[in-house]
Amino acid sequence: MRIIRGKYQRRIIQAPTSLPVRPTTDMAKESLFNILNNLIDFEDLHVLDLFAGTGNISYEFVSRGSKVIAVDNNFHCIQFIHQTAEKLGMEHLRTAKSDVFQFIPHHHQKYNLIFADPPFDSPDYQKLVDLIFDQQILETDGILVVEHPINISFSEHPKYTDQRHYGKVNFSFFSNEK
Repeated sequence: MRIIRGKYQRRIIQAPTSLPVRPTTDMAKESLFNILNNLIDFEDLHVLDLFAGTGNISYEFVSRGSKVIAVDNNFHCIQFIHQTAEKLGMEHLRTAKSDVFQFIPHHHQKYNLIFADPPFDSPDYQKLVDLIFDQQILETDGILVVEHPINISFSEHPKYTDQRHYGKVNFSFFSNEK
């Protein structure tokens, strides 16, 4: 995986093949950040990366000037993100080893942007979106982005605003302002 833009642009990051992850493809990630670039200013943005895996999305946000907390329940994923952040000097990337569904109710900071990439076989996509809004951890003008398979639809959710499709990757967008 590579960092596309910002301070760490063009850095290649090799994640161990033993990590139980499905990293967002470079094409899908670039498309996502092109969309976000038209919606937000990345500088000093507070971002929560849920189900962070390799940290692929977190690195991109930090590279563009955001402050990120990456959450994953896998010790090896969190260890890899932490080591990569130290190696690259990413001072604004913190990690939390936790189950996302346990982390959210006990975490009271608000975020400008929340990115969530649950395992594609997760039955809890709707529960996750509802939990984020119920716990009010998204700023009033904040954006929630959920990466999901094609068979998941959020179009009926009251906070849903848009969906984009890139190969097998789908991003649904949500807003408090809707």
